[in-house]
Amino acid sequence: MPRPRHQLTTHEVENQPASLGDVNLYRTDPVLTETAPDLLAGYGAALGLAETRAKGRAANQHAPEPKLFDEGGRRLDEVVFHPAYHDMMTLSQEAGYAATAWDGGSHVEHAAMVYMASQVEPGHCCPLTMTYAAVPALQVDAGLAETWVPKLTARSYDHRILPIHQKYSATLGMAMTEKQGGSDVRANTTRAVREGDHWRLTGHKWFCSAPMSDGFLTLAQTDLGLTCFLMPRWLDGERNAIHLMRLKDKLGNNANASAEIEYHDALAYQLGDEGRGVQTIIEMVHHTRLDTAVAPAGLMRGALNHAMHWVQHRRVFQKSLIDQPLMRSVLADLIIDWQAAARLGLHVAAAFDDPGARSFARIGVALAKFLNNKLCPRVTLEAMEAFGGMGYVEDTPMPMYYREAPLNSIWEGSGNVICLDILRTLAREPEAGAALDVDLDAARGSDSRYDQALEAHRARWPTLAPEAEARAYAERTALLLAGSVLIRTAPAAVSEGFVGTRLHQPSGQIAGSASGLDTRAILDSFTT
Repeated sequence: MPRPRHQLTTHEVENQPASLGDVNLYRTDPVLTETAPDLLAGYGAALGLAETRAKGRAANQHAPEPKLFDEGGRRLDEVVFHPAYHDMMTLSQEAGYAATAWDGGSHVEHAAMVYMASQVEPGHCCPLTMTYAAVPALQVDAGLAETWVPKLTARSYDHRILPIHQKYSATLGMAMTEKQGGSDVRANTTRAVREGDHWRLTGHKWFCSAPMSDGFLTLAQTDLGLTCFLMPRWLDGERNAIHLMRLKDKLGNNANASAEIEYHDALAYQLGDEGRGVQTIIEMVHHTRLDTAVAPAGLMRGALNHAMHWVQHRRVFQKSLIDQPLMRSVLADLIIDWQAAARLGLHVAAAFDDPGARSFARIGVALAKFLNNKLCPRVTLEAMEAFGGMGYVEDTPMPMYYREAPLNSIWEGSGNVICLDILRTLAREPEAGAALDVDLDAARGSDSRYDQALEAHRARWPTLAPEAEARAYAERTALLLAGSVLIRTAPAAVSEGFVGTRLHQPSGQIAGSASGLDTRAILDSFTT
């Protein structure tokens, strides 16, 4: 393709870095090449193409649109997506985003795919994450699992409007929260009435993610209490009575549709025991939390990739930006956060692959979700600032990363919900606390500063922290867990920098305020 013209009538365009070009998101990432299988290199190459990034941008620029009625006023309740969205879904589905954890691959492979996809177009990750996470929840009903699981784990993408038995693949969404309750799903008022081998649901859902999914896990009240149901989107010869009220006008995640919906005597099938809906759907929530813990690390990596490219090719004050001492300090500080988030997320993913580590996975994923999502806005903001004014302009991907940064902290339990869940888990499941202690102790003896920080933490909270201190406890525990993982897996400059500035003598809250970092070695750790 011919290059853009740089000799313009009024001036010559210079000192403007060229576009990033094609980048293999797997091959150029040392965290992935150390922890995730080499077979992901093909997906990393496909995602890293400039052409794929352009499709991701198009999917975000052309947001999904509701199509509620046909020309005669009959209900359709559909959402129309830009073709680029379907292209992204096809790429990720065929690579195994939703399937690999269940068809012979691993949760680490899946987490690595979430991490890479989030760097390019995070919106299409939502329906695929829920499809992945629905598989273990469906296993409580052999009949429903036999029908749905093979379609959910098919490595293909079929967005045709057809009932499940006529499709070669399917996606599954979730609709739990209601206006009056939010995170308190036990306050739900949607009612279910039995009708033969199925139920009819009437009520509303305040947030329905990916409303064009082929089915949803949802909650409704029966005479025995809150119950989980599988609701198919399309029926034989008709549309299920799921009325699309409007799409949410969100801060970011523009390519993905999120909706308010109503059930008008909609058909659904009971999943799990009646009256135990929360216990049934919690398995899906547990797995979606893994993705919300890993995705922010991907956003950080994506933002830093673009920032590093910019500073390496931009000159100011007679020097390349990357050679400016203060810029190097800022970037090194951000790289430490990215390394911590990525390695912690993938470490927790490995626990999902080990049946003997289920207790650690339960507590570890909550800690990783909390910490990584609190780091993400800081890193994306500073990466944007490295561009100067250009970082605030939609011609670059930096605004997308910044808008996306808060989402995973809110999805599947905002900060307070997660912190309280951490306390509840440790109180109700002593084995989770024991597994966490084993992982924290695994790094003892390698860095005396880490040992001192761990001892001080346990001295401050010899038992569980009071509820009012839940955030302080969660933050410190998560930092220690990240430190333990870094000591065991990261380059020495990174782990020593983390322990020294996050645990031993915490630096200021503003990036670049840490001192004593081995800046050169940390910058070298960013890429292979």
